[in-house]
Amino acid sequence: MSYLSVVSAVVRALAAETINSAGGCDFAPKVQAGSASGAISGKEAKFLADCWVFGRLHKNLEPHHWRALVAKYSTHIERKHAAIAELAKAIQSPAPDRFRQAAVVTWAMPKLPGKEGKRSTSVLPAGWYLMDNWTDEPTPARTQHRWKSSICKALELSVNNALERAQEILDAEGLICAEAA
Repeated sequence: MSYLSVVSAVVRALAAETINSAGGCDFAPKVQAGSASGAISGKEAKFLADCWVFGRLHKNLEPHHWRALVAKYSTHIERKHAAIAELAKAIQSPAPDRFRQAAVVTWAMPKLPGKEGKRSTSVLPAGWYLMDNWTDEPTPARTQHRWKSSICKALELSVNNALERAQEILDAEGLICAEAA
């Protein structure tokens, strides 16, 4: 199996850990009945490849890169929350702790379009997106925007570096398509 891009590989790999037998999949792939060679094919082969990519990236990426990818792309809520907490502790900023934590949370779980942003279960209450709620002390709006901007830039840089490293890993395994469709 090959992926169109490193982002699609990362997203599929991170989503693979949330797939369970209730959705019609389980980790142990099944041999296709119609296959003469007894090979794994179809959705089971894709799922197995996604699980393999998950393991390969988790093992070979630096922990801070892995946390950035999990916080940004994972659908596994507990792992996403743990990655967000670790990133909030590690991020360098003159902003107070609570502001830093809220900035990382809203970066990882952005407000989505649609009715009250409710296109996903990973949407925060509207109050989370108001920067005035992120600190107890009155802080000028320009300062809040500067803090948030620098935190988000640092997080995006971490994600970009992680994706570059993931691209190297997946290219070495021949898992990224050379040509775009």
